[in-house]
This record gives sequence, C-alpha cells and structure tokens, in this order.
Amino acid sequence: MKAFLLSLCLVLPASIQAAPEKPNFIFIFTDNLGYGDIEPFGSTVNRTPNLNRMAEEGTKFTHFCVTAGVCTPSRSSLMTGCYSQRVSMHLNDRDYHVLRPVSPYGLHPDEITVAEVLKDLGYATSMIGKWHLGDQEPFWPTRQGFDEYFGVPYSDDMTERTWDQDGSHWPPLPLMDGEKVIDAPVDRDYLTQRETKRALEWIERNRNQPFFLYMPQAMPGSTAAPFSSPDFKGKSANGPWGDSIEELDWSVGQVLQKVRDLGLSERTLVIWTSDNGAPMARNPKTPDDPSRGTNRPLHGRGYTTAEGAFRVPTIMWWPGTVSAGETCEELATTMDILPTFARLAGGAPPSDRKIDGHDIRPLITGEPGAKSPYEAFYYYYLDQLQAVRSGPWKLFLPLKDFARHPHYTKKGEGNGPLLFNVIEDIGSERNVAADHPEIVARLTQLAETMRADLGDRDAPGPGIRPIGRVEHPVPVVLQR
Repeated sequence: MKAFLLSLCLVLPASIQAAPEKPNFIFIFTDNLGYGDIEPFGSTVNRTPNLNRMAEEGTKFTHFCVTAGVCTPSRSSLMTGCYSQRVSMHLNDRDYHVLRPVSPYGLHPDEITVAEVLKDLGYATSMIGKWHLGDQEPFWPTRQGFDEYFGVPYSDDMTERTWDQDGSHWPPLPLMDGEKVIDAPVDRDYLTQRETKRALEWIERNRNQPFFLYMPQAMPGSTAAPFSSPDFKGKSANGPWGDSIEELDWSVGQVLQKVRDLGLSERTLVIWTSDNGAPMARNPKTPDDPSRGTNRPLHGRGYTTAEGAFRVPTIMWWPGTVSAGETCEELATTMDILPTFARLAGGAPPSDRKIDGHDIRPLITGEPGAKSPYEAFYYYYLDQLQAVRSGPWKLFLPLKDFARHPHYTKKGEGNGPLLFNVIEDIGSERNVAADHPEIVARLTQLAETMRADLGDRDAPGPGIRPIGRVEHPVPVVLQR
C-alpha cells in the first residue's frame, strides 16, 4: 500500500502537489543615504564591512531608482507600486512635498500596500522605523497592513522647525509602539540601536511563518548633523554622517546574522537601499565637517530629478537564489517591490487599479538575458515632469520653467533638451541631444504619453487617485 501511495504521489500534476515554501522578505530603507556613501558603491571614507559581505554574497543593482528625490513621495511608491503622482502623495496645499507633523493628509486608506497584499497571503508583517506617510490615526502603519509598528511617524528634523506663524514648535518627535506613544521626545542617538533590537526580536518570534519586515531606518536622516549612539559617535573618518552610516552597517549586519543563525538564509530575500540620494550640502552649524553624503560618481544632489537623487545604492541578498558577487545594470525601481513580492509569495498584485511597477523576478534571480521591464521611466519633481529615461538614455525636457532645476544647464546655454547616456556617461557630463535627434523625439513622445495619464504642472491627469484626508488633525501625542 505504501508503495502504491508513493507511486501515486510521483505522478500527481504539479498544480496539486505541495506548494513551494513562501520566502520571507526584509526590506531595509535608509534615509537620505547617497549612491557613493557605502564601500560597495565606491566610498573610501565610510567603513561598511557588513554591506561589503552582503554584496559579496548577493547582487548589486546599479540602476535601481526611487520615484522622487525626497522622503514622502518616494515611500508612497514603495508601499503602493505606483508613481507618487498617481496616489497624490507628491504635493499638497499644506505641506508641499513632505508631510509635516499634524498634517491632515496621508496615504489614502483605500490604497493597497505591499503589506496588505502579503498579509492577505498569510504573512506576518511588521514595520520598524520611519513611516512618513501620515501621522493621523487612519494613516498609521497598523491601518495599512502592518501587524506591528515600532518607530517614528515622520522625519527626525521636524522638532527643529516651527509649524505656524506664531512661532509655536512642532510637537516632540514621538516613538510609537503599535498605536501608542511610548517616548516623546525620543532620543535620536539611540534610534538605530532600538529599532535594530526590535527587528531581531520580531524575526525570532516569527521564524516559523512567512514574514515581511519593512525597516525604514531614520538615519542618516534629515537633520544637519546625523545621530548615532555612543558606540559609533566620533568613530568614523567622515564626521557625524560617517558615524551614522557605520552604525547602519552594523545594523544590517545584525539582521543578516540573525537570519543566518535561525537557518532562514535560503528562504529570505533581504533588500537594502535608500529612499533618495544624499543632500550633499555642508552642515551649516559645523562647516568644517564633511558634506552630508555623496552621490558620486552620479551627478546631482538629492531633492532634484538628477541621477544622484533618483538612483540609489541597492543590494539584494538571498543565498541560493540571488547570485553571489554579481552586478545587475538593468533599470528597476521601488515600484517593482509590490508586484514582485506578491508573485514570489504565490499571489498577484491588485487587479482593480493601475500599478506602475513590474515583476522583476528575472532580474533578482539573475535569469540569463533578463532585461528591464521599463520602456520608459519618468522623473517628476512635484507635479512637473522634468525627465524621462528609456534604455540607456535620459532626456531632460526643454522646459521654460523648472519647479526645481537639476543644475545641469549653465548660464547662457538656454533651455534646450539635455540627453545623456547614463550607462556610458555615468556622471551625465556630455549632452548629446544634437547628435541623436531621433532619440530626443522618441523620448519626447514617451513624455507626452505620461502627461496624458498623470498630467504635468498645474494640469492633473485622469490617472490620479485621491490623497487621504482628515478634517481635524491633532498631534500624535494627543491621539492615544
């Protein structure tokens, strides 16, 4: 009888055999860290031994992009798989492009996040770190698909600014555990340590089920001088910025070692990247300090549509599935995370709305001949379409008025099209528009296609969905 049953199992069709084990996902998002800020991407001043090992055991993605050069819109794209313009998280009349404390706005509850997709597929979900997609109750991570939340609801610099005309200060930066404030103001020197400790505990608790850990680190952060714990403060050769990065490297090392120790390496995909490029401005309080990060050899600083703002250092690690010591030069973006994780988990992305991202499993697994799924990728600043990329070509459109100029055009050059081969000319130094009029024409037409969907400055397109809004916002510390 046993032999009969065994032979029966051997001929069962694949569709009714046991489903493959679902992989775990850990996505680590640093804040404002630049393309050239870590050793695997060329840094010679910041020591990152754990990221070096991660790159040796995994694959570097050298053309991995975010969808905005600043926090809130970038994070909305990761969560929803959409351009931030599609989900109206790129601009609002109260906060401009970055949500401030006590904002009435946030990611609309009707949007479907990657956490909600995975939760519906049986995953445990946790977010540990900086949210920045709305600090009012309907927008909290626990209302957007996360079982647990531990972190700060917005940027770490908000306590240093005033928030209305009478000079009142922002409410203190709170640390939240679930839907409760447990510390306000939180000591930012210890954020990386506390978040890492919580992450290790959560991984341990959920080791026996598929899990998704979203870990958007608050550092290097938005402040003029980044924060770090006493174990790292003053220890780097690159001032406070380097101290913070070296502590972030320690953190990812702790996470990867926990995965190894639990025997989860071969079923856990870990992605490490940044939410946008480095500001690169000097610290005004201590002008002798090194710059606030570097995006070299890319051109430009964060907060623009330059490559240095949109292209971020990215490493993917999954022993046995992601190739070791390799480099992927194909274009991929944070919008691809939702559809890719959904497919890897045995599900599918939402089908009742437009998703701009793509399934990049062939790129992650190193499938021979795998190519970028993007015919075109678009660079918006606020509501203005400034550039478009297709293949190796990036075209800055000949706009009469840039909402924020990416600092390419020099005085006297006019505002004609700027075309760069961003693979051969990594620093975007040679404008070859005059040599390739056919490419300029093709990319210009691609821009028109997107304008017909998401619109352009002061002319919203039909493909935009609404932002979330509450009527009477109050500080987080008063909500619970």
